[in-house]
Amino acid sequence: MQQPLKKKVEKAGCPETVIKNTELPFMKKNIILIVLLFCSTFSFAQKIGELINAQEAERIERILSADDMQGRKTFTAGNDKAAEFIATEFGKSGLQPLGNNSSYFQEISMIKTKPVSISGSLDELALTTENVAALSTNATIDIHSLKDYQLGYVKKEDEFGKTLFPMIESEKNMVILIDTSHARKFKSIQRFTGNAKFPSSFTQIFILTTIQNPASLQLHIENQLSEQKLKNVVGIIPGTGNKKNEYVIFSGHYDHLGIGKPNADKDSIYNGANDDASGITALILLSRYFSKQKNNNRTIVFAAFTAEEIGGFGSQYFSKQLDAEKVAAMFNIEMIGTESKWGTNSAYITGYEKSDFGKILQSNLSGSKFHFEPDPYPKENLFYRSDNATLAELGVPAHTISTSKMDTEKYYHTLDDEMETLDMNNMAEIIKAIALSSQSIISGKDTPSRIAKEKGE
Repeated sequence: MQQPLKKKVEKAGCPETVIKNTELPFMKKNIILIVLLFCSTFSFAQKIGELINAQEAERIERILSADDMQGRKTFTAGNDKAAEFIATEFGKSGLQPLGNNSSYFQEISMIKTKPVSISGSLDELALTTENVAALSTNATIDIHSLKDYQLGYVKKEDEFGKTLFPMIESEKNMVILIDTSHARKFKSIQRFTGNAKFPSSFTQIFILTTIQNPASLQLHIENQLSEQKLKNVVGIIPGTGNKKNEYVIFSGHYDHLGIGKPNADKDSIYNGANDDASGITALILLSRYFSKQKNNNRTIVFAAFTAEEIGGFGSQYFSKQLDAEKVAAMFNIEMIGTESKWGTNSAYITGYEKSDFGKILQSNLSGSKFHFEPDPYPKENLFYRSDNATLAELGVPAHTISTSKMDTEKYYHTLDDEMETLDMNNMAEIIKAIALSSQSIISGKDTPSRIAKEKGE
């Protein structure tokens, strides 16, 4: 038996004025469909606004970017405090841990090395802590011959980073000779090799020298090793349909730069409100929203990464915990707290041309005032500078959504990246747009095309 018109529009969540109008003579059955369509849309808009709004975004932002988070630098109490807060919010959303984890924390073990002694020779050149750096997690390094190591060169005329980084990324046993004209940049390599890193099976030796064709190498290094712990915060909403073993990932990074030298206002905390507390705020609100929808065919993963600012270690570890072939898409969210170059109700997608991810999102927003655009800063190589990069290199349509004006963003990596510089109303609209534009991917209706597997520059 059909319900009376008045009860139908009440059930659809119509405004009071529409409900009253059902009593008018002109409200005939032939316009029931129009009324119900309007009312269901009205109700849906109300619901998303209740879960994703500027007030709730501001609450989360204020906590994450507060001074007591101490800039959320990796390996600090402030970073751990931020992780605990995110886990609490995931709990409020009713998320489940990923895989066999008993909590939302994805524990990561890192090794920090400090050379205690370096001795030896490259031909007639004495080797010391001044002209040698070692990328290794071994306590002791002994080399008595060059035959087990591939030789690499950074010559005087070479572009330093462009020549060196591909050799580092090869993860091969290498001895890399760096011309003394690059002495200043060699110092940065020594700092880099002293950072915490994943346990590795390869060793790379960097030697500052003018020698280009060495005949012999004798080298002994004693390293002091210390273990350092990191943790991603990861929760899921299991899929409910035939594609529950496929994943859609929403992510952002919660670490920032910590505490620096005081400025003229005696402020020394890099609060990182936009970079990337804004992305984590989106992550939390999206987890709240999708947990209420209960209609995701694919499993949704919410990943708050650590250590993005020091090398993307959190996302690198995470990428090894899932089968990349089963990841349908990744929405990485980075710096959405300010207006884009197109103004409000807009954002850009890095690597837009590499898959049809962006076209799917925009199609799902057809008729709305919001628009996604291709990355307007291609020279910045942003596609490979955020946490989407690791999965993108494995072929996943993994893209970053951002609004940051990278050519003019004056608060980027400064002490002034604070809550008061953000547009919370616009930020809430961006998060809503991400929620709505992702619906067909989450439901399994759409699957973005895969990205060609390649390494970033």
